Amino acid sequence: DKWCPAVSMDDLENWPEIERAAKEKRRELVFQGPTFDERIAANGGLASAIYSLTLLNYLEVSQCPSLTEIHEGIQRLTTLQSLILCRNRLVSVPNVVGKLKSLKVLDLSANNLTALPEGVTQLKELTTLNVSCNSLEVLPEGLSKCTKLSVINVSKNRLTGFPSDFYSEKLDLLSTLIAYDNSIEQLSGDVHKLAALKVLDLSNNKLKEIPSDLSDCSKLKEINFKGNKLNDKRLEKMVNGCQTKSILDYLRGKGKGRQGEEGADAEGGRKADKGKKQQRKKKEKVADDQDEEEELNKMVARVLHVSDSPTALSVTVGAEVKDVRPYLVCCVVRGMNLQPGNALKRFLMAQTKLHDDLCGKRTIATIATHDVQLIKAPLTYDVKLPTQLKVVSLGRKEMTAVELIKQLQLEADELRKQKKRQNVTGLHKYLQLLQGKAMYPCIVDAEGHVISFPPITNSEKTKIKKTTKELFLEVTSAASLQTCKDVMDALIVKMAELNKFTSEHREEAGSDGEGEGPQDPAASSEPSSELIVQQIRTVDQDGNLKVVYPSKTDLCSDIGNLTVIW
Repeated sequence: DKWCPAVSMDDLENWPEIERAAKEKRRELVFQGPTFDERIAANGGLASAIYSLTLLNYLEVSQCPSLTEIHEGIQRLTTLQSLILCRNRLVSVPNVVGKLKSLKVLDLSANNLTALPEGVTQLKELTTLNVSCNSLEVLPEGLSKCTKLSVINVSKNRLTGFPSDFYSEKLDLLSTLIAYDNSIEQLSGDVHKLAALKVLDLSNNKLKEIPSDLSDCSKLKEINFKGNKLNDKRLEKMVNGCQTKSILDYLRGKGKGRQGEEGADAEGGRKADKGKKQQRKKKEKVADDQDEEEELNKMVARVLHVSDSPTALSVTVGAEVKDVRPYLVCCVVRGMNLQPGNALKRFLMAQTKLHDDLCGKRTIATIATHDVQLIKAPLTYDVKLPTQLKVVSLGRKEMTAVELIKQLQLEADELRKQKKRQNVTGLHKYLQLLQGKAMYPCIVDAEGHVISFPPITNSEKTKIKKTTKELFLEVTSAASLQTCKDVMDALIVKMAELNKFTSEHREEAGSDGEGEGPQDPAASSEPSSELIVQQIRTVDQDGNLKVVYPSKTDLCSDIGNLTVIW
């Protein structure tokens, strides 16, 4: 028929994965990266045979820039529960996607979409919608029909607002709304109708006001309004400090104050108080400005230039990594206090959150951290045969990359069975990044030891501990160099925030039961949250500079609440 082209023998010959999936009645199929992109380019799109796999629960086609459209034959895959079409160049999605009545997860992030089809609003089982990193200017009316939605990510688009029916009691399961880096001008007071909302990120938009009704969202745990120029400067200061509880308390107080004013019938009394209020506001502004200056001084990153440190680390990049995982940025950070209480645990949890969110569960980029004192310089970023790449993975004995991936795959399969899942787990997803690669990327020290095997693991030999004073940070990606820089920026900002928290909340070392020997005497001195970020150069095998991080264009002053001193 017109929406399902006939399956040709060429399809089956050129796409053996489809033939195998049909024979074995597989429920999952993943096409990812350059190998499949070449086939899509040669074929003029996805093979039509894929639409005959009506048993599929999970379909992923990602990192294929040649994929610009999806055929209407997609509607035949009525058992699909997860459709992942991220990091391609889709310019449109057919309206028949609304016929995928079993669909729970739809990921269209990092494409070239300017609009979503209305069919999306017919997905009654949808729980997760990710359309971040596109060029959307509006969302379709009727999203409230998707009553099972729990997570919506519309960040990095061109949205100026939400649909009129969006703030609805029907979306009583919506717990996470991520909409940073848009042009949203107003947050409706009806936001309180989203009763299950726990996480709200509207940073870097064009909001002037935050409605007091937001304080009625009783389950809110994390809010982010940074980067909005609010009319209420006191509230703006709280926003820049990410003080969720303080913000909600303040909004709650404003709501009560407004109700009192609305109920008052003495207009003359209000005028009489106006002068006093203005004087009080001036005093509060002066105090707030002083407080804000002190707050900013607590979050400082000082960049140490390569030229100022002759012994600074450098990383030599081999020529062959360009075909596997070409992008890498590194730096060294000093001044991160991991000694007190749960400081180390908080840092590791923050890294995990960055992996899950910004790094797309490690499929977009991967972070690794090392103790500088345990690194034998110089370092080389190169490739090895899977059978020859040996690494002491975190918490494991030494094994080859082949053995490690096989073991991780078995563990991921077992986890999926225990949780009775049919979908690919997060662990499965990043394991598949190396599928079909003849060589694997790794960072090797001067003694030939592999200290990092991205995106899989880093080494037990250089693992950070509470006593770590200097951290070597690396971010690798197959996507772009800017992706690596963005992730590293976010990591350093988060480290500054954690260090500020640690310095303000005195904890005894080892309170989490994970102490590493006696407490460092220096830890008991006056705490400081200033970070020193040492630039690191990556160079090619001839010594030519590839990238230095941070450069003047990195860690811009408008990132978070961080002051960068060059």
